[in-house]
Amino acid sequence: METRKLKNLLFVINPIAGDIEKDDLEEEIVSICKDHEIRYDIYRTSGEKDKEVIKAKIAESQYDGVFAAGGDGTVSIVASLLIGTSIPLGMIPLGSGNGLSKDLDIPQDTEEALELIHHNIIRNIDTITLNGNPSIHLSDLGFNALVVKGFCEGSTRGPGSYARVAMQEYLGYESKMYRIETDVETFEGKAFMVTIANANAFGSNANINPNGVLNDGRFEICLIEPFPKAAGIAILYKLYTDSIDTSVYTRRLSCRTATIHNLEHEVMHIDGEPVDLGDKVEVQMHPKSLKVILPVYQDEKEI
Repeated sequence: METRKLKNLLFVINPIAGDIEKDDLEEEIVSICKDHEIRYDIYRTSGEKDKEVIKAKIAESQYDGVFAAGGDGTVSIVASLLIGTSIPLGMIPLGSGNGLSKDLDIPQDTEEALELIHHNIIRNIDTITLNGNPSIHLSDLGFNALVVKGFCEGSTRGPGSYARVAMQEYLGYESKMYRIETDVETFEGKAFMVTIANANAFGSNANINPNGVLNDGRFEICLIEPFPKAAGIAILYKLYTDSIDTSVYTRRLSCRTATIHNLEHEVMHIDGEPVDLGDKVEVQMHPKSLKVILPVYQDEKEI
């Protein structure tokens, strides 16, 4: 745990995330920064070369922290640029999921989250890479990745849209073949979905990895193996009651490195963004490689 006065901050705001009026949000940020004598810059994402622009801004200025004000996509972009640096990531959750901020117990209320600007602690969490691509939260192959892809290609957002895509895909989906080699054990067989988990729950609050710890130097590969369609409701219930590990259709591989052979070239996503990494995915753990800005009550709490 680390404490330091944050005197120079960059705020990366996604103008289309959430329901809050972004002009009001910026006014609150400006007011808080002025009250606490904090220098600040604000960058609004446009969807065009945002990562390159943010990277250049970070290189030009001696920021003490960078806050991502948006959903999981905004957080992922900013986090990927801060891995391995001394600059911590802050989060003002505005998206429909906000998975990482929930797992880190960051307030989902905007007013409360803004308090982190001047009242916080800093801790380190692990990150992983998939074929060199950073993953901070949860990545998938299989059914959920297919749903994420359909959701991202749709014109509407929110839990309702995600549920609609899931229902459309569920009845016709068939489990796919995978071979997974880790530093501890090997799995080969069919799986309904394969989740590479550095954390606990999806933004929908479905907890795929209830006992995962974000800074223990390990990640989990969570398998849901083939199951009768009639068992789907029970599995869904267990996901939303933090009891998925009690299902006879689940298996968990805890490891530091893994090679996943995607034998049927199934769809994949990293932190909610669809990707194509080919038929072989190398997963590597990077212990405590990202600093995060957290509420002070996280001082002694396991993350």
